[in-house]
Amino acid sequence: MEFTEVIQSRYSCKNYDGRPVEPIKLNAILEAGRLAPTAKNLQGQRIYVIQSPEAIAKVDTVTPCRYNAATMLVVAYDKTKMFTYPGGKSCSAAEDAAIVATHMMLAARSVGVDSCWLNFFDPEQAAKVLGLPENEQVVMMMDLGYAAKGCAPLPNHFSRKELSETVCYL
Repeated sequence: MEFTEVIQSRYSCKNYDGRPVEPIKLNAILEAGRLAPTAKNLQGQRIYVIQSPEAIAKVDTVTPCRYNAATMLVVAYDKTKMFTYPGGKSCSAAEDAAIVATHMMLAARSVGVDSCWLNFFDPEQAAKVLGLPENEQVVMMMDLGYAAKGCAPLPNHFSRKELSETVCYL
């Protein structure tokens, strides 16, 4: 699939058929995250693959926004591996993890796997329920799988502002 087709056809799938993602496709998705750029190449991302019924049940206790996907990813970052920007008021960690997650979502689409970025949860509660190390911060969770029959993008999915409304040349 060409890149333009990948970005045009990807949407937040809100209903999965429950089939797990095949290992070869999951590996391609995870590899795309590994190759994503991070500030100073610190690679502070931590990706947790959630597939067991027990682990999925734990996730279900922290968010109502799950859509029957048999595979999930939890994207976190290691608080000890982040670049602090000049001025000391912000760091690269959350944006690095978001770049990694975006790479994985686009890679998923390119191999025929649907995805949904989940952010309706308390990151501290999610980390606690999943038993993640204290030095890690959860940024997002992602459903991965195959759209159930009849599932389609939300009605407003294809509504986009004109470039003139979002881009300024200085």
